[in-house]
Amino acid sequence: MTNAVPTDRPTTATHWGTYRTEVRDGRLVALHPFENDSDPSLIGASVADAVHDPCRISQPMVRASFLDKGPAAGGEGRGREPFVPVSWERATALVADQIDRIRRAYGNRAIFGGSYGWSSAGRFHHAQSQVHRFLNACGGYVRHVDSYSLGAGQVVMPHVVGDHSGLINRHTSWPVIAAEGELVVMFGGMPLKNGQINAGGVGKHAVRAGLEACRKAGVKFVNISPVRDDAADFLHAEWLAPRPSTDAALMIGLAHTLVAEGLYDREFLARYTVGFEHFRPYLMGESDGRPKDADWAAAITGLSAETIRKLARRMAKHRTMITGSWSIQRVDHGEQAFWMVIVLAAMLGQIGLPGGGFGLGYSAVNASGNHVIDFPWPALPQGTNAVAEFIPVARIADMLLNPGQPFDYNGQRLAYPDIRLVYWAGGNPFHHHQDLNRFLSAWAKPEVIVAHEPWWNPLARHADIVLPATTSMERNDIACANGDGHMIAMKQAIQPVGQARNDYDVFADIADRLGAREVFTEGRGESDWLHHFYAIARQRAAERGIDMPDFDTFWRSGVYELPLPTKAQVLFAEFRADPDANRMKTPSGKIEIFSSTIDGFGYDDCPGHPVWLEPAEWLGGDRAKQFPLHLVSNQPRTRLHSQYDLGAYSRASKIKDREPACLNPTDAAKRGIATGDVVRVFNDRGACLAGAIVTDGVAAGCIQLSTGAWYDPVAVGGLEAHGNPNVLTIDKGSSKLAQGTIAHSCLVEVERYSGALPPVRAFEPPAILAVEGGRGD
Repeated sequence: MTNAVPTDRPTTATHWGTYRTEVRDGRLVALHPFENDSDPSLIGASVADAVHDPCRISQPMVRASFLDKGPAAGGEGRGREPFVPVSWERATALVADQIDRIRRAYGNRAIFGGSYGWSSAGRFHHAQSQVHRFLNACGGYVRHVDSYSLGAGQVVMPHVVGDHSGLINRHTSWPVIAAEGELVVMFGGMPLKNGQINAGGVGKHAVRAGLEACRKAGVKFVNISPVRDDAADFLHAEWLAPRPSTDAALMIGLAHTLVAEGLYDREFLARYTVGFEHFRPYLMGESDGRPKDADWAAAITGLSAETIRKLARRMAKHRTMITGSWSIQRVDHGEQAFWMVIVLAAMLGQIGLPGGGFGLGYSAVNASGNHVIDFPWPALPQGTNAVAEFIPVARIADMLLNPGQPFDYNGQRLAYPDIRLVYWAGGNPFHHHQDLNRFLSAWAKPEVIVAHEPWWNPLARHADIVLPATTSMERNDIACANGDGHMIAMKQAIQPVGQARNDYDVFADIADRLGAREVFTEGRGESDWLHHFYAIARQRAAERGIDMPDFDTFWRSGVYELPLPTKAQVLFAEFRADPDANRMKTPSGKIEIFSSTIDGFGYDDCPGHPVWLEPAEWLGGDRAKQFPLHLVSNQPRTRLHSQYDLGAYSRASKIKDREPACLNPTDAAKRGIATGDVVRVFNDRGACLAGAIVTDGVAAGCIQLSTGAWYDPVAVGGLEAHGNPNVLTIDKGSSKLAQGTIAHSCLVEVERYSGALPPVRAFEPPAILAVEGGRGD
């Protein structure tokens, strides 16, 4: 990619940036960064070669035994059997017949259409929205709630501050922190690699510039993380590396110092919060005889008690922004970490002040802290779901393995539905989900699995019916994302590869066979929908005094940018100015340090105020004697989750074709491991191979192995060859409150691998059976 690019080249957008496409002889050869983006993402380098990769699915495919026997084939052969090419007509009929059979025999509550994943940046051709709209048009489906990224946080935050402010939106903007802030304490760090993406697209990357402005203004940073690179080098951040999964204990220890030394803001607590009188006895040991002081926290976290006390004093002395990465709640009892961030900020009394307070997810996505207008961009309406049942998103394996089993969620007692058909488009559960060997057992249970995919990724390999989908390079769309301020014309660059079709057209044809075409399409095609979306955006802009150009002018220019806001965003400034007129949406109208609602649920793993609860796996537990390294399975630098793992940029980061794993020199020396070695990372749930990097940038006692390597087992249930850490992670809910993923509470061991290296076949198509006549029909 280069920046010297003619500005008349067509625009497109991805979750990691805006680009201009270069096409030669009908082939996409490059994506060039948008000329107004000062910090473009290098992930764009992966797109051109991946679009034409041999791993593309050439035409509709059906698992061999399923084509022969239908659902009677069972699910045990998924991921092992060859596929048979069929015509689109036959594939469409087969899918429609299976949906109709299931809904007639068991009802629509036997269809799971959660289809979790980021899909593309386009708002129309967004696969997850498309499949939800289609299934709703056909009678509904069992859905999921929340996300793998924020399962615990999304549920606990409304109980504490009434909504998701400071988690998903309304963050104090970077210019305010630079102008008014003095200290930023980052629990989980603030990695630039995460901030290169944003759901729905990125017009201009803002995180690096925001952080650089803060540093130039003299703001100091503290990086609390097992990984040094979770803070950019130019921040010169102080690095503290507590044991992973102990952030809540560290914050509780900081809170004790604030009370013990009289450094907390009593007036703020009295006016803006409720429940400190319930939390204080626990904090000071009055309720259980054990003060949660710095010495107590030191024993848990591995930091010194003096380090904890000094940090608390420093935070009380300065205008302090407390940030929490989304990763710190992806642990056992992860609700406690986010809750404590807010409690700690409330005790400092700086919530609602410019440059102070808290923010969750700065640099988790580009939008957090971005100085843009909060604008309601349009999206594809999904219709009405006639099925009431749902699951927390990370409980899919529990659902498939245990139909009818009761479970708790956010005050409700529910039961898992009995799923017979799974429909997935635009995601990869073999990336997102934990304990993949357990998940494979669950994935074998449904009678039918249908997948839309451009490539033979693990989802496609483990489906019964595979329908080849276009990429965003092969269709027209519009990108517009919350917290970004840009609308991007995503212009079709090339013709569909092979027999790939747009998800929308596929669903329209299946809906036609099910008598739902008109409900699904509303009589519109691609162009009609894009004009419709733009008209909605233009009307909403006019209501706000913004004059957007007409559609044709926008499409020719490729990019429209909203005007900048006239007032900088400060989280909860209005609430601080007048808490009576700007009540929070909590029962009390205030910040709830103690939640009577949560307390009333009676959960033993999530009481009514923040506490330290020992994780299922952590370095301070007995399990560490067998598996003495904490696995940090963080987000990758070279791709978005598992998207474009087969692309050039991601492949270039591999070591002997494996995902790189970083470990501390002390841990490496004990095991005779050197940079460039292939290592086996293992526990009693599974094992994978990875390429070692020895670095002092990872804390001793930890190993860092990013998520997203396409799942590639040497044998079913055995060694994974490519470095997918989710063969190791635990599949357990964070608590009865949220049931979020706890991927970051995971212990492993590592050893130098000395056997014959199995080849990595993740990017090779599965076996395809020849069809007589070559017609596939």
